[in-house]
Amino acid sequence: MNVSNDNNEEYEGAKDVQGGSGNNCTNDNTTLTVSQKARIERNRQTALLLKQARLIPHPYAKINTADSVEKSVIKVQGSKFIDTGGGFLLEEKVGDDEDDEPIKLTAEPAPVIEPDRPICKECKEEFDDSYLFQNFDHPVCDSCRDNEEKHQLITKTDAKNVYLLKDCDLEKRDPPLKFIMKKNPHNVRWGSMKLYLELQVERRALEVWGSEEQLEAEQERREEERAKSKIKKYNKQLKALRMSVRSSLYDRTNKSSHEHQFGPETYNKADDTYTHTCITCDYAETYEKM
Repeated sequence: MNVSNDNNEEYEGAKDVQGGSGNNCTNDNTTLTVSQKARIERNRQTALLLKQARLIPHPYAKINTADSVEKSVIKVQGSKFIDTGGGFLLEEKVGDDEDDEPIKLTAEPAPVIEPDRPICKECKEEFDDSYLFQNFDHPVCDSCRDNEEKHQLITKTDAKNVYLLKDCDLEKRDPPLKFIMKKNPHNVRWGSMKLYLELQVERRALEVWGSEEQLEAEQERREEERAKSKIKKYNKQLKALRMSVRSSLYDRTNKSSHEHQFGPETYNKADDTYTHTCITCDYAETYEKM
């Protein structure tokens, strides 16, 4: 009888403890602030998304049980294929594949929940998600997005040539500019292109060069250097062509009895040529030097 009385007393004590804890939880909920409730709701939504992601079957996940492996393997003309469950077959690798790394599946980020919704820079209204915000962290909704002018994309090569930027300015200077990868439309065999938001590239160029005037002055200086280099290259090619034409007119097979003995050469500054005269027959020869 004493044992039963002790058990009854413990049971009554446990009920009192449970009742007290329930009252404390109720009091805590009534004293929560709006930001705390919002954070609790965000955590709950994140937990639900993670739970749903675990319930979704992943066709690429490794199968560890022997029964499931035997059921998913299909033999076709001596080759083994694994049924992924997604509508296509994967050829089974020959040999031990314990060292193979599992395929990493990327999941979409959780949706933005109140009060973290961004505000569009154009229409000043809140939005959940957009193409520019997801890929470039630029708070503009899809309704206000202007692909033709204001929010157009630019390749990495054009960004470096037009705005005179280097790789370190785009990728290493804080904060690094975000970009998207797309296949080259001119040739699929070429490497993928890096596309940046031109508005952000222009802002980065002003950080590097200080102002638009300095950027334009540097562009003009480089343009003049390119023009001078082209003229110099053209003159060099023209000079080589003249030398080749003059040497081809001379008939080396016909040997004359007289051999010229030329004296000192003189330089003609106006024509950029040299002239020397034979000592015996007064024959003058004009030529150019490379």
